[in-house]
Amino acid sequence: MRSELRAAFDAEMAVAIDLYRKGRLGQSFGRLETAHVLGQRHVMPHVVTHWWMLKIGLKRRATSEVVGQAVRIVLGALGSAVGVVPVGNTGGTNISMFKRLPIDDGLRRLIE
Repeated sequence: MRSELRAAFDAEMAVAIDLYRKGRLGQSFGRLETAHVLGQRHVMPHVVTHWWMLKIGLKRRATSEVVGQAVRIVLGALGSAVGVVPVGNTGGTNISMFKRLPIDDGLRRLIE
């Protein structure tokens, strides 16, 4: 992961984790979605975003989110490892894990 992309990913994760710890789960999840878009092509960052999404699902007692994130942790790691990910996908269970989504121009510049 290039340093500029790593810095942006780490910044999103730091804010997401801080919001999680403050109990602001919706805002935390939104930052995790951005971090997911930034990191999904790299195994560990991809898995880390899904892990934190799973933690939010557990806090919310949202069974479908927990199960969906558990599946995404495994498939996401494999997809990143072989270079097959649905670019732009935000990682939540409200969207098919195979659906590609448009990427914000600012994020696109960091990713490419």
